[in-house]
Parts: sequence; C-alpha cells; structure tokens
Amino acid sequence: MKKFFHEIEVFRQQPHNTRILLLTTLLYSFVLPVINIFVAAYIMRNSQDVSKVVLYQLTVYSGIPLTFLANGFLLGRFKGSHLYAFGMLLSGVSMFMMTSIKSLELSGIAVAGLVMGMSFGFYWANRDYLVLKCTDDQNRNYYYGIETFFNTLCNVVVPGCVGWFIAVSPQLLGTDNINAAYRAVTGAVVVLTVLASCIVLRGDFGRPRQPSFVFFRFQKIWYEMLVLGSLKGMVQGFLVTAPAMLIMQVMGGKEGALGTVQSIGAMVSAVLMYVIGRKTRPEHRVRVFGLALCLFAFGAVVNGAVYTSASVVIFMACLLFAQPMLDISYFPIQLKVIDYVSARENRNEYSYIFNHEFGLYLGRLFGCGLFIWVAKGISGEAALRVVLPFVAVFQIVSVFVARHILRQIDGEMNAQR
Repeated sequence: MKKFFHEIEVFRQQPHNTRILLLTTLLYSFVLPVINIFVAAYIMRNSQDVSKVVLYQLTVYSGIPLTFLANGFLLGRFKGSHLYAFGMLLSGVSMFMMTSIKSLELSGIAVAGLVMGMSFGFYWANRDYLVLKCTDDQNRNYYYGIETFFNTLCNVVVPGCVGWFIAVSPQLLGTDNINAAYRAVTGAVVVLTVLASCIVLRGDFGRPRQPSFVFFRFQKIWYEMLVLGSLKGMVQGFLVTAPAMLIMQVMGGKEGALGTVQSIGAMVSAVLMYVIGRKTRPEHRVRVFGLALCLFAFGAVVNGAVYTSASVVIFMACLLFAQPMLDISYFPIQLKVIDYVSARENRNEYSYIFNHEFGLYLGRLFGCGLFIWVAKGISGEAALRVVLPFVAVFQIVSVFVARHILRQIDGEMNAQR
C-alpha cells in the first residue's frame, strides 16, 4: 500500500495540465480498442473481404494529414483542448456512421473512413501538441508510461467485455442480428467521448507562439526524422487491422475469441509499461524501441510461416507487448527532436507535428497499398502471410535511424555545454 500511495503522490506532483491530459487519456482508452479492433471486425463480418478492411484503414489515414492542415489554421482561433475534444466526439460520430450503413459498398466505407480519419487528425494533432507543451524530456518517459499503462490495461478489459457482449447479444438484445450489438457498443462509445471531452476542457492550454506552420525546408536531422516516421507508418495499418483479419480468417469469425485473445498477457504488459515509464531514462529509449521492433517481427514471421490458430495467438501475444513498447519509446524521441529543431530554426512546434504526419502517411500508403495489391492480385491469405512479415522485418531499420538521430542531438548539446 505504501508503494501504491507513493505512486499516487508522484502523479499528484505532475503539473496540472499533465494530470488533465492523463485523466483524459484514461477515459478515452476505453474507446480506442473498440475503434481500432471492432470496426475492422464489423467490416470483415459484413463483407468477408480483407481488402475492404485495409481500404477503410487507408481512407482513415488519408483523412488525417488533411485534418492536421486544417487544425493548424484552427489553432490560431481555438484552443488545442477544444479541438482535441472535438476530435474525440467525431470518432463516435464516425463509428455511428459505419454501423448505420446498410450495404458496405466502397463509397460508404470511404466516407466513414475519411470521417474517422478527421477525428483521429484532430485527436492526434492536438494530443501531440498539448503533450509537447506540458512535458519536457525528463518526464516524458513517465508520461508515456502512464498513458501506455492505461491503454494496455483497457486492452484487457474492453476487448473481452465487448467480445463477450457481441457473442451473447442474441440473448441480451432478443435478436440474432449481430449488427444490433455493434450499434449498442457505438452508443457507449459516444457517451465516453462526451465525458472525456468534458475532462480535457478543464485544462489551461495555450496556443502556438507563431501562426505560421507550413514550411518546406528543414534541417537535415528533421528529414531523418521523417524517414523514421515513414518506417513507423509502414506497419501502423497492420497494428490496427491485422488482429481482426487474422481472427476472422483463421478462427472462424468469433468476436468472443477476438476479445479473449486480445486479453492474453495484456495485464502483465500493462504493469511492464508502467515500470518502463517510471524506471527508464532518455538514454534507454533506443533499446526499448529495438526490443519492440524485434518482438513484433518475430510474431509476424512465425504467424506467416505457420498460419494456424496457435500462430495467431503467438502473434497477438507479441503484439500486446511490442505495440505499447513502440509508443513509449517513439513518442519521446519524436518530441525531443521537435524541441531541438524548433529551437534551432525558431519555428512554431506545431509545424513539425504537422510535417511529421506526412512522413507517417507515406509509410501508411506504402504498407496498405502493398497489402491491397497482393490481396487483389493473389489472395487475402497471401497478403497476411507475406506482406505483414515483410514490413515488420524491414521496420527494424528504424533502430539505426533513431540511434543516429539521437547521437547527433546529444553530441551537439554536449558540445554547447
């Protein structure tokens, strides 16, 4: 109990805005697993087409950069916390649109995907900006450790509960229409997004110090950061859609099994992420980053080679540890580079958050486009067995890029002392 209360005290010692963001993240963490997992499962159940799942994800990613651009102009007139809240509310609206479509035609999927992309754009653009403004390089490991702890813990509770609800919905709702269960889940998502929006509005966040945020020329180190972002974006679509597609194809479309598999090992992973956030220092980030990439690649290669229910479980277990470790290491690296380059070039920090999104998008476009090309040209199974391991292994190059970037920054900072 002493240890528990000590950790509570550490949290209370954080700045007010940091606590507000973490509490908002806690509540919205119950929403993200539903959006990330069960929307893909909904499309897969109603279309039986893996290419439509990835097409939806690609339209989501297409809406994000455009929203980052619009968000940059809106930040001059609205607080980041207001736009952040709007993004969360818009995610509930998008999920409502998806579950209301009677026939999953490509046009309907594209529109719902673009709206969801807009919600993610407002959410991530302002979340990154607010975190950048209310943290520094020394407490970012702690911040992302807490955030990842919340997210991973919810990956235990939410998929299991939602999967169970969908599985028993015929008895609870009195109808054999599984889509009715998805609509009930959507209603719960809308309520949670409203509550999360109310919390973030209690923060006191400023606006960018300069209105200009669109630039085309940067220092060399920022272009290296864009390469790192592209490598990350290359696998992002699969982190979201691969679990649902594998469950629906290999395990026969049992959403209850999806929730159960997602929960395996996640409790241990949540505790591990908290410990990593509390105990690691900035110099440990590349090691955590490299371990996460290797773990993800191992699970993807094993699953691609074997492609059975057992290999899906192995892949999901690896993903449960790898994904939060990637987040807890990548985001502090990104924000450290932004701190460094914005000071050197004397520019608005949001300009780098905006520009970084296009690096991510290039990687997402390549990864999702390659998957759709293989799925349409050969088969959905071939895409899952070949493309996923390929991009997972190729992404290990990110370790060397990240190490080179941080060594340049640390070397210059040491030379100035």
